[in-house]
Parts: sequence; C-alpha cells; structure tokens
Amino acid sequence: MFLKGKVALVTGSTSGIGLAIAHELAAQGADVVLNGFGDAAEIEVIRQDIENRFGVRALFAPVDVADYEAMEKAIATVETELGSLDILVNNAGIQHVAPTSEFPIEKWNKVIDINLTGVFYGIRAVLPGMKHRGFGRIINIASAHGLVASANKAAYVAAKHGVVGLTKVVALENARANITCNAICPGWVLTPLVQKQIDDRAAASGRSVEEEADALVSEKQPNARFTTPEEIGALAVYLCSEAARGVTGTAISIDGAWTAQ
Repeated sequence: MFLKGKVALVTGSTSGIGLAIAHELAAQGADVVLNGFGDAAEIEVIRQDIENRFGVRALFAPVDVADYEAMEKAIATVETELGSLDILVNNAGIQHVAPTSEFPIEKWNKVIDINLTGVFYGIRAVLPGMKHRGFGRIINIASAHGLVASANKAAYVAAKHGVVGLTKVVALENARANITCNAICPGWVLTPLVQKQIDDRAAASGRSVEEEADALVSEKQPNARFTTPEEIGALAVYLCSEAARGVTGTAISIDGAWTAQ
C-alpha cells in the first residue's frame, strides 16, 4: 500500500488498459479518479467496485481530454475534493486506419486532439499543483507506434511519436522537482480498440476471428501473444514507486520484442 495518501487520475479508464491501471494503483492504496465515456450506470458500478474492493476513494470525471478548460476545471475539482493530484496517467486514445492519401481530415484532427493534444492538456494542468507539493508521477501511455510505424496509421503514429517527444521535454523541465514523466509503449493489447480491428479483418478475409487475432499479433510480436492490461498496470505501479524515482524521460516498451526487430 505504498501509494496510500496519493491521488491518481487515469484518463480513458472506464475499460481496458486504463481500468486495469486504475485497479493496480488502487490496490497500492491510491485514491483514483476515473475518466471516460460510457453508460453512466455501468461506470457507477465500476466506481463503487473500486471503493469496496480496495478501500480507497474513487471519483468519476466525465471530462473531454481534448477540452483544456474542462480538464483544468476537473483537475482543480479533484485537488479540492481529494486534497491533491499526485499521479496522472494519460491513457485516453482513439484510432482510425486509412491510407495517408485517403485519410479523412476530420479523423486526423480527432486522433491528434485526443492522443496528443489531450496528453499535453493534462500535463499542463497538473504540473502547477505537483510543483507546489514537490511530488509528481506522469505516465503517458504511448505505443510501439510511438517508436516505429505501421502503414495506414498516419495520425496514430504521428500522435504517439509526439507523445514520446513530449515525455522527454516534460522530464527535462522537471528533473529537479521530484516529478518524473515516462511513456509506456505497449504492443498489441486485446482491448476493445484492437478487437474492432480483428473483427474488421475477419469480415474482410472471411477467416475466423480467432485466426485473425493470431495472425495480427504474430505479424509484429515475436512472442506471439497479446500483452495484458494488468501487465501494463503493474508497470505503471513500478513507475510510481520510490524505486523508479530516477526513471524519467524514458519510453519503456512492453511489446513482446516488437521494437527489438
């Protein structure tokens, strides 16, 4: 329970990777603020479950990460209600796949707004409080696509490369302030976002969903298995620990050796 007394905001945490990270942080005693979209009743069940299971406080902030004024207001509210905001995990993200020459302009703007600009907005809004308190842990969920590229993912790859660069800048600027900033770069994780890609591939090829899932992960990851959200959550916990206080400005791969090739 080494995070008892700390408060963590995890964007995009009503399911998938973000929810797993919230669970892992709560298991170490952190109060958590969930964020994302979905059915209000289902989200309330998730919020209550975290409080009951881990004995921590849990809030829900249904704020759009691409709206700076709303983010700033939400973070101020968290600091007032829970006393601080010590850990920010920028996890919210969307994807769109199309050749660059045909990539819809509105989709480009949306992917960049959420996957990159939203990360900047969150960091900008939390830094004053972290500096004042003399402690901060910022974790940006980038991607293997923050380090390497794949065809037909121009906006996503551009955004995630930008997140890795932003991570380094924030780490440099706050290196003496006891504020670390790191990027986690997962490979294939079986989330709803990835499941949709698998379903689309199966529909196009006529093969089964299981066959396409195996083909998808094997194309990139030498270990031929999906990384689990819980593994990413465990890595996030480590980056919040005292053992990781010297780890900052890094992009840490958790990709089954994808980017080692």
